Amino acid sequence: MKIALSVLFAIASFSPAAAQTPSPEGAKVYFINLKDGAEVNSPFLVQFGLSGMGIAPAGVEKPNTGHHHLLIDATLAAEQLKEPIPADDNHKHFGAGQTETMVTLPQGQHTLQLVLGDWTHIPLVPPVTSEPITITVR
Repeated sequence: MKIALSVLFAIASFSPAAAQTPSPEGAKVYFINLKDGAEVNSPFLVQFGLSGMGIAPAGVEKPNTGHHHLLIDATLAAEQLKEPIPADDNHKHFGAGQTETMVTLPQGQHTLQLVLGDWTHIPLVPPVTSEPITITVR
């Protein structure tokens, strides 16, 4: 009986890797007000665009929705596309469904990229990402 209970607890505590949320065909995320090569003064406004999907806050599981993440001077490796996006100075989360933000960066060149995450902050499959852009802060 003790062995059977041990096996049962081991099975119950096993947690499989999170299933990734599918993205609808043709979904796109993009920068509305910034283009590659833009020169800006800091702080500056970044507006997020999305087509082919809707926005839902983190924690709300609805088909064909997600929320924005802004990568600043960062990329996501292939293995990172299968796990929650980190939350730090280079990986900004907009889990309340925000579609714009003010960004403060030091002078110089910076890269920006948008990544749509599902209700658990995991990128969709296939990933819905913008092309990375390079901006210069004056």
